Amino acid sequence: RACNPPVGNLATGRTPVTSTTCGQNTTELYCFYPDQNLLHHVSPGCGQPRCTKCNANQPDNSHLPADMTDDFFANPMSWWQSAQGVHREEIRLDFETEFYLTHVIAVFKSPRPAAMVLERSQDYGQTWRPYKYFSVNCTATFGLQDDLTEEGSMCTSRYSDAVPCTRGEVIYRALSPANKIEDPYSPEAQDLLKLTNLRLLLLKRQECPCHGSGLVEKPQRFAHYAIYDLIIRGSCFCNGHAEECELANRTGVMENMVHGKCVCRHNTAGDHCEKCAPLYNDQPWKPGDGKTGAPNECRKCRCHNHAESCHFDLSVWLASGKRSGGVCDNCKHNTEGHRCQRCKPGFYRDRGKPMSSPEVCKPCACQPMGAANATFSSSSSSWRCHPRTGFCYCKPGVAGPNCDRCLVGYWGFGENGCRPCDCARDCDQRTGTCFNSEPFFNIPIGGRIPDLVQTPTNESEEEWKWNDHEQGFSALRHPEKCVCKEKVLGSVSDFCQMKYAYVIKARILSAHDKGTHAEVVVKVKKVLKSGKVKIARSNRSIYPESWTNRGCTCPILNPGTDYLIAGQEDSRTGKLLVNMNSLVKPWKAYLGKQVSDILRTGCK
Repeated sequence: RACNPPVGNLATGRTPVTSTTCGQNTTELYCFYPDQNLLHHVSPGCGQPRCTKCNANQPDNSHLPADMTDDFFANPMSWWQSAQGVHREEIRLDFETEFYLTHVIAVFKSPRPAAMVLERSQDYGQTWRPYKYFSVNCTATFGLQDDLTEEGSMCTSRYSDAVPCTRGEVIYRALSPANKIEDPYSPEAQDLLKLTNLRLLLLKRQECPCHGSGLVEKPQRFAHYAIYDLIIRGSCFCNGHAEECELANRTGVMENMVHGKCVCRHNTAGDHCEKCAPLYNDQPWKPGDGKTGAPNECRKCRCHNHAESCHFDLSVWLASGKRSGGVCDNCKHNTEGHRCQRCKPGFYRDRGKPMSSPEVCKPCACQPMGAANATFSSSSSSWRCHPRTGFCYCKPGVAGPNCDRCLVGYWGFGENGCRPCDCARDCDQRTGTCFNSEPFFNIPIGGRIPDLVQTPTNESEEEWKWNDHEQGFSALRHPEKCVCKEKVLGSVSDFCQMKYAYVIKARILSAHDKGTHAEVVVKVKKVLKSGKVKIARSNRSIYPESWTNRGCTCPILNPGTDYLIAGQEDSRTGKLLVNMNSLVKPWKAYLGKQVSDILRTGCK
């Protein structure tokens, strides 16, 4: 909910500044009419005047500005008094920060002024605006209507009568029937209630209308302003995000003092909870709603524990449909992005650790000689690899997750990668010497491969297998040597005779060499036909049967490409298979329609 700090006396513990004080330079004699309430008998009129002396340097005879704001219960007979003969006097209270005002009460010892103005500043005294004008005659003094006759007027005669001659009050209420405010934190409310300074301008003295015998004392000894108490009720200003405040700078400690620094809630920060806390800028800051009670809390940015602060970005906010606008600052742990959600170049995501782990991004471990796209740094950790798998981008003919050896059918690992063997099959990776005498068939892409390639060989499968069981990202990226005899989409009867168990549209995501078999991860985008193995539109694996014999998949499956794939299934293991009888074609809309039509009408 929206929070409200308690209201107290803002004047407590703070000393006003006045233009003059009695007895500043020398002892002054002054006279006054005593408080009727303090006399044992009520005499008619003003009673007899009393005279005494004022000296600002003598504690028993001083009447300093601080006497207006001391504890009026503990010191009911203390007051401030101006120098004699002044008509214009200023009383100013400067606050160390912004506060909210509710009302002001001034209890005069002298007769109340015939004219005065209460003003506030919201910019530490640079500019001033009136709260209220007070006058015996509003029209004659200020050219304003009296609020006794015109409700809502800026001037009133209610508190300007000379009687009572002492303990007359002047009261101002910031929130009155004329100033109705539904939400105390709205811009309109802040314009009215917020202040950094308050001042009273006393503009015209008036005498006490005495009915007793003629004045014995000199009239100038009555010519002063005097105030018992100046009470300024208000609270610290917290935008609805705090209900208590603590000591702000430059203020002393005093019991019941209203402090100015908010103890913020709702993930807000600042002296007045005027901004979101460093890691809570995912949506725009708002004040609490004093009308509905909605707290309007600041929301935490999703930085996955890799940043200590974030900032609000309007363009990100608008692009998200006003759902999220936080941008993380100075991502740590080798992460980057608006939400520190990806690894920096030169690092890859460790899938075994949660995204919030400090060790989630591991340095790429690329072989400098075999890896492509290297940065200029000589450090091996700066070589670029795939951010999700950690597999390095290899030079032509180079294989392995770290680009540290030649592909099957290539040799001469060096600065320029590896060169193709002049053989039908593999050759010595150091010398290029062929392992058998079969000639090399230089077949153009899409050309027919001789039947010889499909004849069984006596070599053990171990001979063609990679040395480790890691993913073979590189082989898929460089299919120059992966020349396969492709199945073509022939007549309807040819297609139907193959009795494909499944037909799908899928995007190739990644490939894995499991040693004894291969596994290709695809994202199924459309299912045209399925058999006993259930196929959902999601990520799943398919299994090429011709992977380990060649160092690449046949048919060719390039990552990032959409294919039409028609093949057999192993219902016992639930696997989708791809072999040389499978139909694998880069996806085209017309091709999908053609196959859909065949499946719907042709194969019965």
